[in-house]
Amino acid sequence: MDRLFANDTVNAAISGEGKPLFLFHSLLSDRASFASIEPELMCAHRVIVPELPGFGGSKAVAGGLAAVADRMAEAVRDAAEGQKAIVLGNGYGGFVALQMAIRHPELASKLILADCGAAFSAQGREAFRNMAAAAKAKGLAAITEVAMRRLFAADFQATHPDLMRDRREAFLKTDTEVLQAACGQLAELDLRPELSKVRMPVLVLVGEHDEATPPPMSHELAALLPDARLKILSGCAHVPQLQAPRAFLDAIADFL
Repeated sequence: MDRLFANDTVNAAISGEGKPLFLFHSLLSDRASFASIEPELMCAHRVIVPELPGFGGSKAVAGGLAAVADRMAEAVRDAAEGQKAIVLGNGYGGFVALQMAIRHPELASKLILADCGAAFSAQGREAFRNMAAAAKAKGLAAITEVAMRRLFAADFQATHPDLMRDRREAFLKTDTEVLQAACGQLAELDLRPELSKVRMPVLVLVGEHDEATPPPMSHELAALLPDARLKILSGCAHVPQLQAPRAFLDAIADFL
């Protein structure tokens, strides 16, 4: 069931009963990237899967990642209905969740940060700048294959043609200006000085073959957070819940 939160600005799908569990999607994907894990999660949780600001039916917000995090904090506050939530973010959704936890520490009881970090390397920053420039000059079609390579390893793409067709179609529906803005924000981001403010338990996950947010970023993130544990997902890339849903669910089960 879809509902609007945060003064009708954030669209989210809701299923199940129990403690609220929010799933924040990545920049190069959409909320359907959680479809394989939702059925099991909703057996024990009220699962809320929003479209991040500027995606799908959610209104864009100006003001950078902090403004996106504030908008999502408002949505979490509305949808959680007075309960502390668990927030799981993948990729860009992980950065949003982390920024939200820094700015609104009262909202979440736990965080699961899958394939993100606190800051990119110089090479990683340049990759985002290049993607933004190419999207502006030539449109999303020109960077679709680059985006897919950042999400999935080549051998996985070759053996899952139907899924890849679906993921390409989903990516091409992204608002180009929203993508450009997010790439620019990530290229400048450095949350390391503020990680000490994140006092709730955090599970940091990363696919061993993630090229978009390589494992060293997750190692650094887990080391700098006050209460964090790190798990490496063997054989996975940037969207492990799509690539290996059973392994992903097993990895988060004890923490949930």
